[in-house]
Amino acid sequence: MSEVAFPYLDELNDIQRQAVTCTEGPVMVIAGPGSGKTRVLTYRIAHLMKIGVAPWNILALTFTNKAAREMKDRIEKVVGPMAYKVWAGTFHSLFSRILRVEAHHIGYPNDFSIYDTDDSKSVIREIIKSHKLDSKVYNVSSILSRISHAKSNLITPKAYAANEELIAYDKMNRRPMTQMIYDQYVKKCQRSGAMDFDDLLLQMFRLLYQNPDNVRAKYQAQFRYVLVDEFQDTNYLQYEILKLLTVYNDSEHNICIVGDDAQSIYSFRGATIENILQFSNDFPEVQTFKLEQNYRSTSFIIETANAIINYNKKQIPKKIWTDKEEGKKIKIIKAMSDSEEGRRVADSIIEQKHRFNLANKQMAILYRTNAQSRIFEEHLRRQNIPYRIYGGLSFYARKEIKDLIAYLRLAVNYKDDEAFKRAINYPRRGLGNKTIEEIALISNDNDISMMEVLMKVDLTVRAKQKLLDFVKMIAAFKKKADSSTAYDAALYISRQSGIVDLLKADTTPEGMGRVENLNALLDGIKEFTEDDELEAGEEIVDKSLSKFLQTISLMTDADNDDGTMDAITLMSVHSAKGLEFKSVFVVGLEENLFPSYMSLSSPDQIDEERRLFYVAVTRAEEHLTLSYSNSRYTFGQMRFNDPSRFLEELPDSAIDSLISISKNKSPGFGKPRILGNFKPLGRAKKALPQVDPSTFKPDPSSKIKEGMKVLHLKFGEGKVLSVDARQVATIRFESIPDNPDKRIMLQYAKLQILE
Repeated sequence: MSEVAFPYLDELNDIQRQAVTCTEGPVMVIAGPGSGKTRVLTYRIAHLMKIGVAPWNILALTFTNKAAREMKDRIEKVVGPMAYKVWAGTFHSLFSRILRVEAHHIGYPNDFSIYDTDDSKSVIREIIKSHKLDSKVYNVSSILSRISHAKSNLITPKAYAANEELIAYDKMNRRPMTQMIYDQYVKKCQRSGAMDFDDLLLQMFRLLYQNPDNVRAKYQAQFRYVLVDEFQDTNYLQYEILKLLTVYNDSEHNICIVGDDAQSIYSFRGATIENILQFSNDFPEVQTFKLEQNYRSTSFIIETANAIINYNKKQIPKKIWTDKEEGKKIKIIKAMSDSEEGRRVADSIIEQKHRFNLANKQMAILYRTNAQSRIFEEHLRRQNIPYRIYGGLSFYARKEIKDLIAYLRLAVNYKDDEAFKRAINYPRRGLGNKTIEEIALISNDNDISMMEVLMKVDLTVRAKQKLLDFVKMIAAFKKKADSSTAYDAALYISRQSGIVDLLKADTTPEGMGRVENLNALLDGIKEFTEDDELEAGEEIVDKSLSKFLQTISLMTDADNDDGTMDAITLMSVHSAKGLEFKSVFVVGLEENLFPSYMSLSSPDQIDEERRLFYVAVTRAEEHLTLSYSNSRYTFGQMRFNDPSRFLEELPDSAIDSLISISKNKSPGFGKPRILGNFKPLGRAKKALPQVDPSTFKPDPSSKIKEGMKVLHLKFGEGKVLSVDARQVATIRFESIPDNPDKRIMLQYAKLQILE
């Protein structure tokens, strides 16, 4: 049939058209960012239907239901309503659909239940309790994560028991009974006729593997054409299922995978880049098409992306290009502190909005970890710039943050009933709902706070002693808050409340993220406590917990965003994959942060961090700004960081700054050596001089006199202009030309006398 009969092919470039019309045999489409991947995938399905393939003979696997819906909608525009008969959906949704029909072949009822995470945790918790195991050692979330990892790698309980490496790892972590828990968990689920999320994959594999002549042959015959989107994000188990579905005779392997090895960033979820890198080994007759033309970004951004990914050794070679104009060069912001980084990014957003007429929703701030959002939220609020958190909660709306703040609020005001209700049974104190309901009832009847009920009313409940212990704990917290700085009080409360120990017991990626968020809150309180500069009109420095809570009160208000507001997007780079913005700010580009400190021991993990940076860069259409800070608070301590090694890999020709960067030919693990200073961006202030903390030795504040030259850890060298009776010094710092005179309370100042 002539291509004239397929007018939709005219919308494709040459390589896209080849990928769409090559319908037989294994096909691999390597799709660079912004190269029209979705169009190729949907038009390929539409083309199959146009040449006579029935829609129910096509299996299209995606990673989100939204992607599947959008795919069907696009296909419908080409072929009509028959598009909705294509088997398009996520791995889990489509395999669940098959298992509903075939589960009896593997010992499950066809109307099996699907357990969510809470259900699974409840089963594991019951097993741990019945065997009298220490629930702190055998943390439920950690055990569930371990079971999930085993299933994703096709490791059954029996195989787990025979794996010496897994058993040794569990013994090292003081959890030798993990295999037993896994075995009993599987048996309890099967006895209950239930599958968890991972089982929808594992049991699908079992179904096909154990029933080759009936079930496997049936679905191999039905799904004559299999297409997989975002193939680089598949795990070992998903790929094994695909091979069972497609390799059913010597001639017909009609599988088409679409993906980009350079955007493989989900190894922490079990995804393996080896699937796409080794696809041609499994299917040697594969035809490969590389979509290298980028329709999204300007030339300088593409040049930068190519230079970055070139440093990775394990990759499918390609070079993305664009026929768009050069555009604006890449901007770099160097800040002395994370707070300054937040301020300068907010200033730059205002500048770009005015200079280039950008709407808020066309701009995004991307960071490596969700805990980094706090500082940018605060500075955007100060500038009255609306924002939204994408792929996560606002920092102050996260559960672990609200839990600790509830304790801080009770320490300041024990009559706060909302804080009381949040804290009274978290961490768990063995209090039942009936006990708390009774306290609330007495509170209402006597018009007193719930805490006052515990303090004044002679309760007859069985948990009386636990409630009295809670009262004593809050009283100790109040005493600490009244006599200490906000940071000392918050640190004490976070530890004594049991919240820190509880969160640290969860070693899953999500659990570690919650610990990071808690530390980010404490770091913010530390910064608040140690800030020695007086605000305009302020006469004294108040570093109390009460003052801190007052300061953040606006930041804890409910978010009234209804989804239609014009707002800056804040998100992790992982969440940004697949999205695009006119202007992108990639922040926190420092060693130990981006790349993450957890990746520094492995070349493969460094490569994944670089792919993550590549994804961040290629989200930008016209403006790309990179920022880093020389120092930031981490675990309550001021840390001085080297700039990220990725900054040294940028091409000089694409950077709008006066920099001298040493080019390490093989930077893999090498410590970056960035020389000179980046030119300030736009309205941003001149970079402050870095003071070496190892040689900085503050002198007693009583020795600071008018006329002295002093050194400040944050502001650098200055001259004391005056010291008033309240011991407030006015110091001129020449390194800050637009606001050189700072009023500093000597009681809190850290100053080294120079002369």
